[in-house]
Amino acid sequence: MTTHTTGSFTFADWQEKVIAEAGGSDDGGDDGASAGSGPKLASAVVTNHFTGGIEATGTSCAYTIVYAAKEPGSAGSFTGHELVSGTLDGRAGSFVLAEHGTFDDKGTVRCVFEVVPGSATGELAGLRGTGGFTAVHGEPSVAYAFDYGLD
Repeated sequence: MTTHTTGSFTFADWQEKVIAEAGGSDDGGDDGASAGSGPKLASAVVTNHFTGGIEATGTSCAYTIVYAAKEPGSAGSFTGHELVSGTLDGRAGSFVLAEHGTFDDKGTVRCVFEVVPGSATGELAGLRGTGGFTAVHGEPSVAYAFDYGLD
């Protein structure tokens, strides 16, 4: 049986660091691009607070981000993992979400996620599920939907 739950989350902290930029010193600089004009790679460590079906304060996320260009407002994509410790519809435990998505030049983020098999603990052992969200730049919270089952 699959259960559908919803809620929202807020970004509590976002720490981002550039890993490399096309034309920059980190990539050898021989690609013909002027310094910092092309795509760039970044990593981010993020903390979220969830309410609703998922209740969790201070989740831990690690993302790799690809920006199509250095300019502010550049579109791109990301992939990462989020460790969630709290409750899911009243059941206590933790689990890891594998996340991937895209963002456009207006800052709208579209993400899908799934539970990493075998990662759930406590009353959530055997958890499987998928979900997603769309985040609009400037909105104070992000609505999510999650369909899950317990084996």
